Amino acid sequence: MPPNEQIRDICEFESSQDAAAVDESKISEEERAKQAKIQADIKAYEELVAMPFYKRPDIKWFNLYFMVMLHLGALYGFLTFPYFEKKATTVFSIFMICLANFGVAGGIHRLWAHRSYKAKLPLRVILMIAYLSSGQYSPLYWSRDHRVHHKFSETDADPVNAARGFWFSHVGWLTMKRHPEVVRKGKMVDVSDILADPVVQIGEKYFELWRLLFAFIIPTLICVYGWNETWYYAILSQAFMRYAFSLNCTWSINSFAHLIGGHPYDKFIMPAENLVMSFFTGGEGWHNYHHTFPWDYKTSEFGNYSLNYTTILLDLFAKIGWAYDMKQPSKTLIENVIKNRGDGTHEISRKAEKAH
Repeated sequence: MPPNEQIRDICEFESSQDAAAVDESKISEEERAKQAKIQADIKAYEELVAMPFYKRPDIKWFNLYFMVMLHLGALYGFLTFPYFEKKATTVFSIFMICLANFGVAGGIHRLWAHRSYKAKLPLRVILMIAYLSSGQYSPLYWSRDHRVHHKFSETDADPVNAARGFWFSHVGWLTMKRHPEVVRKGKMVDVSDILADPVVQIGEKYFELWRLLFAFIIPTLICVYGWNETWYYAILSQAFMRYAFSLNCTWSINSFAHLIGGHPYDKFIMPAENLVMSFFTGGEGWHNYHHTFPWDYKTSEFGNYSLNYTTILLDLFAKIGWAYDMKQPSKTLIENVIKNRGDGTHEISRKAEKAH
């Protein structure tokens, strides 16, 4: 266990001891039992990992089969779809991918998970619908997991731990039971502010229905009744091709953007600057910056709109008053962090080096 986690656990233990005012020996016994259980859970998990793949009981086989079938269907679609003959469906699919990206990047990520800005009701509704169109899991679940990811990045408590390799961080984490530390640390993360939002409450209460409607049924019906698309191509494009592509856009932030790219802001962390991922995710690929300044609503450097249409849209909503209290670090703070922790590739670092 890292030193900072040991300190945190000790502080939690001491504060609970003072508050409860119970017998010291009893608390010590309870604490020993708690630590023993944690170690037993971790040991059991390590034994599972050592087993042959096909024998492992920690594999979520339904999820694995679903992912395989989804991607086989999507691959077949990508290879056989008549893109130029079905121009309306092609353009609409691209629009739906961009809409989902905006819901994930601007909504569930920057608004609800990070609270990097505030949004009025109309914008929150738009963002929730856009997020639901991505077909990912519940708003509360996503936000909580992301807070855990930032707090315990690249440790056993990280749900998408990139230190476990590309495939685990990309999609493997969805097909396996969670590490005991993910479950334990997840309970420590406060999500009361997310639950206080009535838009999230409604999204959570009827989540499965909303996801089915906005991610699959409505897009398919729009294709069929909007421009007389065949049911075959409508379903293939929306339920397989567009859905799989959209999922992989988000997953790529956990994998590619943690494993490939430079570290101009903080060379001591894994998240990296990845221009390609920014293109496919609406501006989420500037990941070294984001993990260094997670409260910045732009998730990219000062005044930088490079491949970041999510920030452009949020700024437009800010102009009409629907988005406000946009948080961002000062230019001075950014420059100081670059000079002290960057890998030397940033222009500011190079100028500072020349000055010396």
